[in-house]
Amino acid sequence: MENDLAQDIMVYSKGLRLPTFRKYYESAAIEAAREGLSFEQYLHGLLQQEYEARAENRKKTQIRQAGFPQLKYLQDLIREDLPKEAQIRLPQLERLEFIRKGQNLILAGNPGTGKTHLALGLGIKACMEGFRVLFTTVPRLLTQIRENRSEKTLLNLEHRFVKYDLVICDEFGYISYDKEGAELLFNHLSLRAGIKSTIITTNLSFERWPEIFGDPTLTAAIVDRLTHRAFLINMNGKSYRVKETRKWNEQ
Repeated sequence: MENDLAQDIMVYSKGLRLPTFRKYYESAAIEAAREGLSFEQYLHGLLQQEYEARAENRKKTQIRQAGFPQLKYLQDLIREDLPKEAQIRLPQLERLEFIRKGQNLILAGNPGTGKTHLALGLGIKACMEGFRVLFTTVPRLLTQIRENRSEKTLLNLEHRFVKYDLVICDEFGYISYDKEGAELLFNHLSLRAGIKSTIITTNLSFERWPEIFGDPTLTAAIVDRLTHRAFLINMNGKSYRVKETRKWNEQ
């Protein structure tokens, strides 16, 4: 009889997709009997384990699906080495209110000052708090837009793009764009303006953006659309990588 019940429990829990319940129900029952717990307390403990396991798996899935090139966390940042403005703004940014309000974040400054690490850290924390996140480089995004347009699936790409709570666009301005590419990028990023949050990392100040877009009018429109109600962080400072190289050579 007990074997039949155990088999039924395994079948039912598998059918209901309760892997944690199935794994721990026997050991939890022994523990509950030892501690004199009521049936409700036993059941509560099992359900709590299942809930917490699912929440943890959901976070891991969201981090995996975001497409982060590396897992760099906010706690790994050496905050005193960040540019001054980033040090001041970080406590506010890590509350993630800018994502809840659909505001953008522009991290602009010379290479090696922590722009991508900061963007990754905020993106990973957003995943941990249940937000849907996408990480991409701007060249990769533009290639994807062109490919979907030629395959006539651009509308589907746009629908997916708008649904993300946060999109991180790395390497903005690393390469220049022709007029068609600039217009495609502008139209795509504009879909999220004022609705969902976007993080842009760039090595170029706004004054130099005409160099990558060519058209001053289009450049002005892109800057206006991206910076409206956005956090603009000056990331100019000493390079992390130069510091690390010096330390390595000293050792």
